[in-house]
Amino acid sequence: MALTRYYVDAGAGGVAVGVHTTQFQLRDHGMLRPVLQLARDTVRAWQGTRPVALIAGAIGDTRQAVDEAEAARLLGYDAVLLGLGAMRDAPIASLIAHCRRVAEILPLIGFYLQPAVGGRVLDFRFWRELAEIPNLVAIKIAPFNRYQTLDVVRAITEAGRDDVALYTGNDDNIVVDLLTPFAFDVGGRRVERRIVGGLLGQWAVWTRTAVELLQSVRAVDAGAPLDRAWLTQAAALTDANGVVFDAANAFRGCIPGIHEVLRRQGLLQGTWCLDTGELLSPGQERELDRVARAYPELTDDAFVAEHRDRWLA
Repeated sequence: MALTRYYVDAGAGGVAVGVHTTQFQLRDHGMLRPVLQLARDTVRAWQGTRPVALIAGAIGDTRQAVDEAEAARLLGYDAVLLGLGAMRDAPIASLIAHCRRVAEILPLIGFYLQPAVGGRVLDFRFWRELAEIPNLVAIKIAPFNRYQTLDVVRAITEAGRDDVALYTGNDDNIVVDLLTPFAFDVGGRRVERRIVGGLLGQWAVWTRTAVELLQSVRAVDAGAPLDRAWLTQAAALTDANGVVFDAANAFRGCIPGIHEVLRRQGLLQGTWCLDTGELLSPGQERELDRVARAYPELTDDAFVAEHRDRWLA
């Protein structure tokens, strides 16, 4: 409960439960529904009058994904974030049919998860066909690949789906994703689209400063030249994320890295994972010390220290 209270008080626009940073292995221990219910109850008790979106992760084949989406619907979740890693070898037609079936149950958030942590490569044609699903409401773009990010944004733009929100999940390119006006020729017209927020593991830590970052981006005058300080901030956040997510070791320590930041803040008691093989990589703790010293402006330690006892009560 303390973590969810933290996210709500930090100003997060929503919480995603049952996805990568919540640990996909919840399902192996029969914990998915109880965790979904606990997160829902905590948000509802803590949010006051501010709306906080409830997003449920769903994975597996169509039967499993439908069952998980149905459970989320019964618990009052707003949308389902659909991972496709289990259908790694399925043809595009089967993937689209799978997405359509899940979208019949809850509004659908597409999920481009990078292959290094269980996703698959999804080409422009897939995203263009996905855009034809009326109940598609958003896409989390997290391939960690600029070419593939452009595939998603161009496909949604060419489909004319200005009602589909685009969220960065590219933890290695957060700031630039948020600042970029993506422009494409659509029927002889120049059409711009923006990535409007983030749905990503990096924002599971230092969430208060992440909210402030997003607010600052939104305040940038669209016609004004960008201060080059944004590029410095972008590089700093990418450096910090590389350590938290353990990019040097093919992301093997990404979940323990998140847990370690939260442990240091007193929000978790340890870095344990459901998969006992998921551990901090050698040298990762030392690197976390380095980035915390180098970029104190990225952390929200003071905010957490001020409110932690109330969240833990």
